[in-house]
Amino acid sequence: MPNTEEYIGVVISDVARLLRTEFDRRVRRLGITRAQWLVLTRLHRRPGASLSELAEMMEVEKATAGRMIDRLVANGWVERRTARGDRRVKQVYLTDDAERVHKRIWRVAEETVDSALADLSAREGRQLMDLLLRIKTTLVSAEGGDATANGRKRALNGAGRHNGRAAP
Repeated sequence: MPNTEEYIGVVISDVARLLRTEFDRRVRRLGITRAQWLVLTRLHRRPGASLSELAEMMEVEKATAGRMIDRLVANGWVERRTARGDRRVKQVYLTDDAERVHKRIWRVAEETVDSALADLSAREGRQLMDLLLRIKTTLVSAEGGDATANGRKRALNGAGRHNGRAAP
């Protein structure tokens, strides 16, 4: 059996976990849980998502997403609106307060990534980003779709850039 510390899949997983853990620690000072910041980030990217779409993006059951939204509504961070074309569908939107919180979360994300990549030169940071985007494109295209059009576009849309670095 190979040394798992040298296996790229393990290293990528470890780095992602460590980034999330450090980000969680830093964002906790804002009074936000991981589940809350995940919802806020998803809704910032996709305003007006339905509960079903949000559950899919969060990779949770619809009932779980519904409870998350209930708590965020109670906190005044999101609001439900009836969809124009289908009164049965409720779309979820961030409030102005949540948009301000999201901006603070994003600054924490940038600081977290900057700290993690501090030992890399600007060139190395850009190279890492380029390589990770290529891997992401390959994986997105494996899900279905055109690797050169849809995959690359979705990969780029999903990656926040800060000085050539991706935020968590």
